[in-house]
Amino acid sequence: MAQRIQSFRDIATHYDVVLCDVWGVLHNGVEAFSYASEALAEARAAGLTVVLITNSPRPHPGVKVQIRGLGVTDASYDRIVTSGDVTRALIAKGPKKIYFIGAEKDLALLDGLGVEPVGLEEAGIVVCAGLREDEKDTVEDYRAELTALAARDLPFICANPDLVVERGHRLIPCAGALAKLYEELGRASQIAGKPHRPIYEKSIAEAEDVRGAFDLSRVIAIGDGMPTDVRGAEAFGLDVLYISGGIHAQEYVEAGRTDEARLERFLAQENAHPKWWMPRLQ
Repeated sequence: MAQRIQSFRDIATHYDVVLCDVWGVLHNGVEAFSYASEALAEARAAGLTVVLITNSPRPHPGVKVQIRGLGVTDASYDRIVTSGDVTRALIAKGPKKIYFIGAEKDLALLDGLGVEPVGLEEAGIVVCAGLREDEKDTVEDYRAELTALAARDLPFICANPDLVVERGHRLIPCAGALAKLYEELGRASQIAGKPHRPIYEKSIAEAEDVRGAFDLSRVIAIGDGMPTDVRGAEAFGLDVLYISGGIHAQEYVEAGRTDEARLERFLAQENAHPKWWMPRLQ
């Protein structure tokens, strides 16, 4: 069983680098968790390097503006690496006529890549950043559209592998849920974000650029998403601090209290082995 900690201070001396998830750990899509920012800022003041690692489909400059507006402080991190950053390399290698699925705000993902958004019949590839209106759309709303794309056997690039994220007290579907449906329709998807290696390789490179060489045993990954944050970090060989109050809380939290036996069963069912856990980063 993962060890419960009360404060990130309890384990900070074990590590030189923190790879910290953003949505679900630092904010809930509506406001920042102030104690989380303070914990990371304190870690940096103690000499740790903090890289935020997020499955946002936007390139990192847009995420920096977004999280600053929510109340995440600049002092809480050194660099940001997004799924959008590493997905741009996949897009650049593919066909230039793309069928884009996502909100208008996510079109920055395509900037400077020489690609052209086109209709279904002209497209040579699909790029999915998310649902167009995630406050009201459901994954099923896209079934007919994805079926038509699958019938053309178009490659599918998913810029945000998350299935859901918290927005306030609700769970909102993400591009990963559409990629999952596309795979159920018999077609493959290409993903560079968590839990896949490219985003971790990029994050480690950014940390090395800040502080020089370090051992992976001195890296801690923090996250709340089991199929992305936890699975990806463990596959990369990193220690994990699991934030249990995130998207999976309904599995073991009742009346605001964590049932540790249920949490242990949940982690076992997921074949997950985080080294540490706490409800919220502080």
